[in-house]
Amino acid sequence: MTTKTDHRPETAGPDALPGPGATTGPDATTGPDALPGLGSLPGADDAVAHTLLNCLLREVSGPEHQTAVADGTLLLRLPRRGALLRVALRRTSLLGAHRFTGPVSEQVPGGWRELGWRELAEHVRAELALRTGVANEEFLDQVASSHQVVAAALAGRPAPGGDRYLESEQALLFGHRFHPAPKSRSAHRGSWSDYAPEARAAFRLRYLAVRTEYVAQDTADPAALARLDALHPVPDGYTLVPAHPWQYRLLAGHPLLTAALARGDVLDLGEGGAPFAATASVRTLYGAGAFLKFSLNVRITNCLRKNSAYELAGAVTLTRLLAEPLADLARRFPDAAVLREPAFRTLALPGPDGEPDLDLFEGFGLIVREGLDGAVRPGLTPLLAGAVADEHPTSAAQVGALLPGRDGAAARDWWAAYLRLVVPPVLAAYFDHGVVLEPHLQNVLVCVDGRGRPAQVLFRDLEGTKLLPEQHAAALAALPAGTAGPMTYDAQRGWDRVVYCLVVNHLAELLAALADRHPDLEAALWEDVRTVLARCAAAHGGPPRLAALLAGVPLPAKANLLTRWSRRPDREAGYVPLASPLSIPAGSASTAAKERP
Repeated sequence: MTTKTDHRPETAGPDALPGPGATTGPDATTGPDALPGLGSLPGADDAVAHTLLNCLLREVSGPEHQTAVADGTLLLRLPRRGALLRVALRRTSLLGAHRFTGPVSEQVPGGWRELGWRELAEHVRAELALRTGVANEEFLDQVASSHQVVAAALAGRPAPGGDRYLESEQALLFGHRFHPAPKSRSAHRGSWSDYAPEARAAFRLRYLAVRTEYVAQDTADPAALARLDALHPVPDGYTLVPAHPWQYRLLAGHPLLTAALARGDVLDLGEGGAPFAATASVRTLYGAGAFLKFSLNVRITNCLRKNSAYELAGAVTLTRLLAEPLADLARRFPDAAVLREPAFRTLALPGPDGEPDLDLFEGFGLIVREGLDGAVRPGLTPLLAGAVADEHPTSAAQVGALLPGRDGAAARDWWAAYLRLVVPPVLAAYFDHGVVLEPHLQNVLVCVDGRGRPAQVLFRDLEGTKLLPEQHAAALAALPAGTAGPMTYDAQRGWDRVVYCLVVNHLAELLAALADRHPDLEAALWEDVRTVLARCAAAHGGPPRLAALLAGVPLPAKANLLTRWSRRPDREAGYVPLASPLSIPAGSASTAAKERP
């Protein structure tokens, strides 16, 4: 194996991965007639196997130069176990994020043997145990849970309704392409079928009337709390606390809550009102003109999805602190906006120490996020960016539906419009205001006109929005340490997060979906990214970090597999470096794609 320092892929040659006499060609099903059409969806088995392979390629075998592309297949060796895996390629990628098709096979004496997804997951488990020296008893169950959710979604998916926005929010059947268990839900109480976005769930909330002295809340906009109060009437002296019905059932047996219900300090009003729709994040629901972000004591991908006390306070505090920066960005970029989170409300029943019980405080905590009314310009349709960038045609939001023709010039024009909307405000927030937005695919809504052309962008979810202390020192010093600390990143960590979310997670994935339809344009599409970044660099006086990005320094990719294996929360996730397509001149890009693992 050739040693390389930039993690570029290797081509198969005399020293390529397979041992003497191994075959990679005739049975690899690489011919165009053997590949599924772009209009088809994979089964759950292939989807889960391909996701595991993506993770191995990015975080394990790729960085150790244990991969090769040969005869239309990817060859990937597990470094510690020595197993050699193979999968057919539908398309290679300049970023190394290749498109797979069909089953994964393992080299055995005399040939190749297909691996089921469970066997592949066991291979991954064994490899990581040898790599790290620690075990993870949860890993296989999490992969199996993800497979179960994907299989159920594919088997019994209702037809979409007439709301294109909600269709896009509920379109992510397969989840994150670079997470080992993207659809895993670690809940053991009841079924998720009534609450899952991939099941197109819409359901009524559970409502509690709570004596006002036992309610904690804050708001930067009284209208946000008024919107909550309008959801259901309560008796005088009480305040309405809406709850996610699944979470209510989880917490209903808490001794403090049962005692409060018996005393009449809390009244259970039951489920009612208009239905709320599950969005892509599962716990954030849309209805009554707003987004309500509930706590769910469920592990989804890397995190237990509850609103911690500091996140409840932090959302409102950040909404206040961002007032001036967001106003400036709105003036400069009128086609971009950030959905604020101006209020929170929760149950504050005192425990034996007289302080609010934390399990109930966080468990019933909800954050009110601004809705789409008044945010989306007339005549535009908001779509979840993750659905637009989906590898597979899971909804009418997918870029193949927005650009149904095969006109390369139209695709370039669409892409240029998209880049002009998304990139400049994110970089201006960082360089001009010390604000780290988190524009990954699930946090961005692109609003398209009647022709499917991008015309507006909305950023959301203040949980991932952070401040750089050097530009917000006075404001942060005035806050409690427990609130200020979690809402800050140092400059390098903030920049890594911006580059990962904007370039690796977002732009690269949407570019890949475009390149699936126009493979010959992949290098040109990356050149378009470079052009927009260069314009931004000039506008901001050539900041060194942006200059380095344009010079082709490795891109940070979140290490989801290793993070999940080590059972670390998202905030402690590390990055692996990816060789940057931004460093490749357009003329040499075709060769480079074949040389990346």
